[in-house]
Amino acid sequence: MHVVATAGHVDHGKSTLVRVLTGMEPDRLEEERRRGLTIELGYAWTALPSGERLAFVDVPGHERFLATMLAGVGSAPAVMFVVAADEGWMPQSEEHLTAVEALGVRHGLLVVTRADLADPAPAMETARARLAAGGLAGVEALAVSGRTGRGLDELRGALDRLVAGLPAPDPGAPVRLWIDRAFSVHGSGTVVTGTLPEGRIAAGDELELPGGPVRVRALESLKESLPAVTGVARVALNLRGRAVPERGQALVTPGAWTVTDLVDVRLSPVGADGRGAGPGGQGAGPGVPGRGLDVPGGRGAAEGREGPGAPVDRLPARLTAHIGSAAVVCSVRPLGGRVVRLRLARPLPLHVGDVLLLRDPGRERGEVRVLAGASVLDVRPPSVSRRGAARERAAELAGAVPGAAALLRTHRLLRAGELRAMGCPPADEPVCGDWHADPEHWSRLVARLPEAVRRYAAGHPLEPGMPVEAARHALGLPDRRLVAALVRPPLSVADGRISGGRPALPAPVARAVARLGTELSARPFLAPEAGRLAELGLGPRELAAAVAAGALLRVADGIVLLPGADVRAARVLARLPQPFTVSQARQALGTSRRVAVPLLEHLDRRGLTERDGDHRRCRLPAPGTVPPNHRKSGQTSHRRTSPY
Repeated sequence: MHVVATAGHVDHGKSTLVRVLTGMEPDRLEEERRRGLTIELGYAWTALPSGERLAFVDVPGHERFLATMLAGVGSAPAVMFVVAADEGWMPQSEEHLTAVEALGVRHGLLVVTRADLADPAPAMETARARLAAGGLAGVEALAVSGRTGRGLDELRGALDRLVAGLPAPDPGAPVRLWIDRAFSVHGSGTVVTGTLPEGRIAAGDELELPGGPVRVRALESLKESLPAVTGVARVALNLRGRAVPERGQALVTPGAWTVTDLVDVRLSPVGADGRGAGPGGQGAGPGVPGRGLDVPGGRGAAEGREGPGAPVDRLPARLTAHIGSAAVVCSVRPLGGRVVRLRLARPLPLHVGDVLLLRDPGRERGEVRVLAGASVLDVRPPSVSRRGAARERAAELAGAVPGAAALLRTHRLLRAGELRAMGCPPADEPVCGDWHADPEHWSRLVARLPEAVRRYAAGHPLEPGMPVEAARHALGLPDRRLVAALVRPPLSVADGRISGGRPALPAPVARAVARLGTELSARPFLAPEAGRLAELGLGPRELAAAVAAGALLRVADGIVLLPGADVRAARVLARLPQPFTVSQARQALGTSRRVAVPLLEHLDRRGLTERDGDHRRCRLPAPGTVPPNHRKSGQTSHRRTSPY
């Protein structure tokens, strides 16, 4: 299915044209039919000559119903612009074109109606020029008469060619269905309708509304019950849930959108190129002031180019922002150039790259009230309360290309899910887990961590390293895993602490270690008991500092020897008849069973000995090689290498 919205001045034949093409009445309300005036959005559909099905969203042309018109055009990928041959270009023609331009609609068709009442050529010439200035240059144009049937077959062929050239929607995209109608049906309950631009909705799906989750009980498209629908499509959904849907809300895929009331945007002013400037403007009809936003620079802003100067100081402080069927009052804060910050009166589900239409409802009748399109650059903008921060933020965003890289430059660290919810799935590999980082910021963190570890060691000389949690706070990181990912040699992580190199011991601890070394020189494998260690001034903290500095070897809790004592013990045991028992090892080493058992277990872990039942045999490597440092299957190290 394809969806096309109508646009054009009031009473130029939009509804009549839809009625003739589809055989359906798009005006739903009795008042609309009585007055011959479209007030609400109308819907009708038909089959084109190719067999493709086409749905029309028929919008009101009267200036009082501009917000309703915007709700209809907002989700449609293409527009059928209607101009009457006997009246030509009119004020609401200009305003509708301004809205279409600001919304970025670039696919359309020009239809000059009432060709039986006047020569369509002058109206077509003027309308072509206006559409070209509004971003719809080169669209197909033709004249028709709904009364006589002139040109209707050609129009159906033109519509076929129009929809054939529309970009293919992504069926895997997250759903955002802007609700344009919400009502109750006896026996079914709540029903909402809208235009699904892309994505897929199926019966049983769970979607999110501002009031909470809802489930799709059933769905229809063009009065036909279906198990699932993919965009682009007109859909009606029967919902179940506690949330009460309203027009202007959106049904969205849970977790796939950022619901926000604060956005930074880049303005794309309309009417700034002389279009709609009154009698002297290009192709302007009389009485079409068309004053756009007072921002020089022409249409370059719509393509991300900043015009010279580009002040926005005279933009009203309060405007109405439109997207889809939503119309939300917002306050405007200029940051600099074309970059402004919008504070929305209520949160909306948005992605970076969305286009909001800014309208000034307070302008006088006859003036074009659509001021600009606003392309969303950030849906979670940082604070700009510091002096000069607004100018810095504007400079940062002035030439930014919306995407994951630009968001990471601002936010530095974001999870993959956050980037997807902001509309910018990550393209690069994460730095850790699902965390993505700005490359420059990550490099700075790598450089800062060693200094943070050195400062901590200087302030806590008896601790074996900096706790991972302390490093996380020092670097302002949101996740402990990021700290471990920053560690580079000579830093290392063990037992939840970061250490680097071998720190110098405080003088009292160094003297205590020296005294212990003197005592161990005579009997190197007879580790002193806790009482003696305390007498020497080696409590738990001092022992941990000495082990971290490499001045002592920890064999097990409470048992320390001099560095290299394990290799020396293995050499002594290698001279025993193989295999040997614990008792034989204890006698050969001249130590107690309290020390011998954990020492042998330590040698097992290092691969210097191998246990076989109650016996062991020595496995010393060849002279001059480094002893292996691995664990046999089924054996567990007492030393944890994870920081957790």
